Parts: sequence; C-alpha cells; structure tokens
Amino acid sequence: MGLWAIGDIHGCLRALERVIERISPSEHDKLIFLGDYIDRGPDAKGVVDFLLLLSKMTQCVFLRGNHEQMLLDVIDNNDDIFLWNLNGAQATIRSYGNLIQLETNEEHMSFYRNTKYYHIEGKYLFVHGGVRPNVPIEKQEPRDLIWIREEFILKRHNLGFVVVFGHTPFEEVYFDEDKIGIDTGCVYGGKLTAIEVNQKVVIQEDCRNVR
Repeated sequence: MGLWAIGDIHGCLRALERVIERISPSEHDKLIFLGDYIDRGPDAKGVVDFLLLLSKMTQCVFLRGNHEQMLLDVIDNNDDIFLWNLNGAQATIRSYGNLIQLETNEEHMSFYRNTKYYHIEGKYLFVHGGVRPNVPIEKQEPRDLIWIREEFILKRHNLGFVVVFGHTPFEEVYFDEDKIGIDTGCVYGGKLTAIEVNQKVVIQEDCRNVR
C-alpha cells in the first residue's frame, strides 16, 4: 500500500490530474490531501469534482485548509467576505458561476464541511498548517492546525510524530527531523507536490496556465 500526501492544489486542476495520473493509485493505496483545494487558481469546482470521483476509486482523506475554513465561515457563519476575498475567493466563486450556485451545490458543500483538521497514520501526522509545539494533538486549537506557520516550522514540536504539512510554500520539499513540508507554490508558478511518505518518493508537476 502506498501512503501519499498531496499538497495545496488551489484550483489547479491540470496539475492535479497529471500528479494523480503519475501516482496511478490502486484501491489499496491511500491518498491524503492536505487542504486548500480552492482559491486563486481557475478551477476550484473542477478540482472538487475530480476529487469526489477519485474518492470512489481509491482511499482518500481530505483535510481542511484555511481556505476551506474561510469559505465555510462566510457561507455557514455569515462572516464578512473581506478576508476570504483577500485570499482569492473570487476565483473560486467564478468557477461555480456565482456565490449562490456554490452555496446550493450540496455535494460540494458537504465535501467542504466534512474535511478533517488532521489525520494520523502510523508515525505520521498529516495537517494543513502545522501544530503548536508541545501541545498534545487532541488539545490543539483548530485555528492553529490550519493557520500556524513560523511558530511550528522553526521549532521542534515534540508530539512524537513526523508532521506532514502544506500551507507554507517552499521552493522544494522541506525535510526536517520532525516535519515534511510539501506546499511548493503550485498556484504561484511553482509545482504541485505529492510524496509517498514511507519511501520518500516525490512526484511534482509544474502549474501552468493558472490565470
């Protein structure tokens, strides 16, 4: 069984399709997506359609990113859209046609609402943003799990896992003793990264035509 983590997609459907084609997952593999499926890139709706179809053919775990949280805060909690707009909301809304078509797409809204804040598989802890050091996973604040950056990356976290995370873009995969960062800036002209965590096999695809 291959245990794959896939980084921040941000509406870049073509890069996602190429990565999955190269992984060529079977029903015995497990794919763990680290969140940020939407915003900034051109086809958030197409990405979610693709992931829903993929999940019927192989084991998938969908984590929540800060971008999914911003969407849910606006639609479910009536938050002001200002913060989400600053972070690429309009690209997502355009991909659905308008905000009402997004809100009323029950299958997609269910997808967003059912995303998980973290997933543990053996010695690996998968999460979007990271963890607050020295805080047991069951006591972590959800906001930290999807937003944290430097406080996590620059310190040992001492949670007993190798943390596999996205959220913070690096030019190449970031390997440290207790963490692996796989957001390689797909939507910013970088690459979409997938890693088989046990064998450390890395698959990357350039993200072209994202505007």
